[in-house]
Amino acid sequence: MKPPEKQPSTGPKFTALILDDDAVCAALVADLVRAEGGDAVVCGSLAQARAAISTKTFDLFTLDYQLPDGRGNTFYYELRDAGQLAPAIMLTAYPHVPVAVELTRDGLFDYLTKPFEPEALSTRFRQAVQSLKYPEAEWGTLSFVARSAPMKAVQNLIRQAAANPAATVLLTGETGTGKDLVARTIHERTFEQASPKPPFVCMSCPTLPSEMFEAELFGAEKGSYTGAYQQRPGLAEAAEGGTLFLDEISEMPMVLQAKLLQLLESRVYRRIGSTVSRLFNGRIIAASNRVLPKEVEQGRFRSDLWYRLDVFSISLPPLRERTEDLPEIAGTLLAQLASKYQRQPVTLKPKDLAILQSYDFPGNIRELRNLVERSLLQTPLEESWLQIDPVWLAQARARARPQPGAPLPTPGSDESLSPLEAQEQAMIKQALQKEGGMIRRAASELGLSHQALLRRLKKWPELRQYANSASAEEES
Repeated sequence: MKPPEKQPSTGPKFTALILDDDAVCAALVADLVRAEGGDAVVCGSLAQARAAISTKTFDLFTLDYQLPDGRGNTFYYELRDAGQLAPAIMLTAYPHVPVAVELTRDGLFDYLTKPFEPEALSTRFRQAVQSLKYPEAEWGTLSFVARSAPMKAVQNLIRQAAANPAATVLLTGETGTGKDLVARTIHERTFEQASPKPPFVCMSCPTLPSEMFEAELFGAEKGSYTGAYQQRPGLAEAAEGGTLFLDEISEMPMVLQAKLLQLLESRVYRRIGSTVSRLFNGRIIAASNRVLPKEVEQGRFRSDLWYRLDVFSISLPPLRERTEDLPEIAGTLLAQLASKYQRQPVTLKPKDLAILQSYDFPGNIRELRNLVERSLLQTPLEESWLQIDPVWLAQARARARPQPGAPLPTPGSDESLSPLEAQEQAMIKQALQKEGGMIRRAASELGLSHQALLRRLKKWPELRQYANSASAEEES
């Protein structure tokens, strides 16, 4: 493979770490990096790569899968644990689909097999470098806060989704974690250069009567059913060329799930009462606050539709797993609400912020917004500090988690855990035992992301005994 003749890009400089024990392949990748205006550091082993990242920060990584002293997927997770969240591309002569899917879900920018086309890799480099042009602060225009490691991983997945407009996206997470905001962010980034902007159309599945679903989604011809007094375009038609967002898709009736599956596979649909097929040219983003594999098991969701949706999925962490984001989220909400009610912004007291960070927020950001808005309305206009709703404050203090640095009883004793933590430990133990110690399956059973369960096993090492030894060794 010979790299294409190309002048160095005049765009922003970047530095790439190339991890590959094949000297010929590594030289080719390095040439492609330089052709895109970047600098390349080549490492032939994990040991060399670890030494390199200890002294230098990189903007891009290319990782071989099979290396003399380990595997590239292991090193990828080392990078994430070390806070190295730059785009990473896996290059391998030993493709393994489950590994590729898992890495992509965990934030890998792309996965290419050897031998690869040089121009294809150059295109990936350009997309990765383009994503570096958007610093975190710019996401604030959509109130998207991504300072914590879990949300930086989500941010990386959003960039990948925006770079691949043909990909159907599945958003999962608890109620109130911001799935609608992520959907809009993907849409905005996908069509950032488009003028005029293509439409973003949202269909809220829980709010529609079951008999209206098909007409709402696909449209209806005049006289096709009782009350159809005129021709009616559907939301799929309204979203043509843009994004159709199906919120809480688990609430969609089973009959319509089959028709949605057909739309995803063929991109073709028909209005009710029409014989004319229409082609849908746009992206579909679906969201669910339920664990879809469980819905499939219980017969409430089609397995074939789930498989078709679960190609590019983004799991949003609950607020309790990203408490370092809470000060900025609360500050943003306060500024927005102060503007809404035309009053001077107020500030959270440090002690109140500490209480907020110790609270689990089962309703996530939606619950936080409700609290902030209610408290702001109770705060006198002349006050510069937010007066937290006293009823909520008393309840939160009673349910607060122990804070870092607070004295705790001997680890392993019942007193070392709050009632909530004890219940959580019991649920994790039960899930691991049910799934034969398989960590990934247990995470799915619990409705957690894979990384979230790993963090809990690290926090409570006594639970590792219930994990399958092979599974635990693979994750370590």
